[in-house]
Amino acid sequence: MANSAELIVDAQNATGESPVWVASEQALYWVDIPNKQLLRWKSSDACVTRWTGDQMIACIARREGDANRWVAGMEDGIFDVAPQSDGTLSTTRLAGVQHGAGNMRFNDGRCDRQGRFWAGTMVMDMAAGTPAGALYRIDGSTVGESLEAHLQDFIVPNGLGFSPDGRTMYLSDSHPSVQAVWAFDYDTATGTPSNRRLFVDMNQHPGRPDGAAVDVDGCYWICGNDAGLIHRFTPDGRLDRSLQVPVKKPAMCAFGGSRLDTLFVTSIRPGGDLSDQPLAGGVFALQPGVAGLEEPRFR
Repeated sequence: MANSAELIVDAQNATGESPVWVASEQALYWVDIPNKQLLRWKSSDACVTRWTGDQMIACIARREGDANRWVAGMEDGIFDVAPQSDGTLSTTRLAGVQHGAGNMRFNDGRCDRQGRFWAGTMVMDMAAGTPAGALYRIDGSTVGESLEAHLQDFIVPNGLGFSPDGRTMYLSDSHPSVQAVWAFDYDTATGTPSNRRLFVDMNQHPGRPDGAAVDVDGCYWICGNDAGLIHRFTPDGRLDRSLQVPVKKPAMCAFGGSRLDTLFVTSIRPGGDLSDQPLAGGVFALQPGVAGLEEPRFR
């Protein structure tokens, strides 16, 4: 049942990330970061469309009120993004950031339940282990400004998620020297995280913590990068189950499908010999036995 992963797109993404299900289209959108692409797979005909921009695009959320616009964390800021009929992405900067080091970009991000967009930054040379990453928030009041960091000193901030009631925020650091997932109390009125505490020590489990999703039970699903697993943790931090995918580097998961009970998983295609994982960089679908929550739109 749950351990049978179906390949839906042999995308061969260098770094497939940020899957988002759009119910009105019955389609999955996601990004390939190094290739600067936004992709869409339509469930009706399995057709895949790609749009290419002029900056790396790392994380996305649908904009409220406009069927064809997205908010995205890119290289040097948060942008309004619109796919064009010629296969390009039209981008307009909404807010910039002052990176803490050189050669940085945005990484994981998503909206809270109220429609504020959160996204973290990282130094692109992950091996350097530079803790210059920070977490930023943009909403209607901060569009057009240079954003201030709300949380700092991350190497690879990842795994953003929010509980069904929006009052708990989750965040991880994927770097091999950290491998931790934290929980925060989250003030839904002000969009402020507080009371940071260790939720899961991923050093105790297979795989580094990567992208995540939260289901209707409030359980936290996180990709175990390097281990080919997606783990489900209960709200008290207990490992509930682990599902397998036929690649080593699952990157992020998202609930979708007509009943939001399919778990879609993007992945990374590393360099080198891939004879033991020829489907690396593909997008997979799992039936986890539980439904997820519709992803909030940016307001």
